[in-house]
Amino acid sequence: MEKFDFVEMKVPAKAEYVGVIRLSISGIANRMGFSYEDIEDLKVAISEAITNTVTHAYNEKDEGEVTIGFGIYEDRLEIMVADHGGSFDLNKIKDDIGPYKNTESVESLREGGFGLFLINALMDKVEISNNYGVIVLMTKYLSEAEVGFDDDQISTTQ
Repeated sequence: MEKFDFVEMKVPAKAEYVGVIRLSISGIANRMGFSYEDIEDLKVAISEAITNTVTHAYNEKDEGEVTIGFGIYEDRLEIMVADHGGSFDLNKIKDDIGPYKNTESVESLREGGFGLFLINALMDKVEISNNYGVIVLMTKYLSEAEVGFDDDQISTTQ
């Protein structure tokens, strides 16, 4: 079993909390050694994911929570954004999550089509689950050389 640290945050599903999460991801990514450009990409991607949730998951009278999880590995950062206030079991979620495909109907992703397209462009891997509300799992690798097409990446850096 691969070792990782897990940081979980819950914030009200309100636009004004996006900045708090951007600061958090910036701090975590900076500590991990991500480049300035990668940190900016991560901030945009998480903003898109949270904004999509805030805009589409709740109506005005029912403001819920957004749960954000950071899986901090040696070679990558995995970020989960869920439109519900429950806690994550990272491994359980990863077992039944699938890759985001541009062909998926935009409606099934709560009109978040453009946001997801942008997230997909900025991150190394994007996966979506509609099983417990919408969960977006985004992965960014520390080194470009470590990006693979499945879960069997072999690091080319020593």
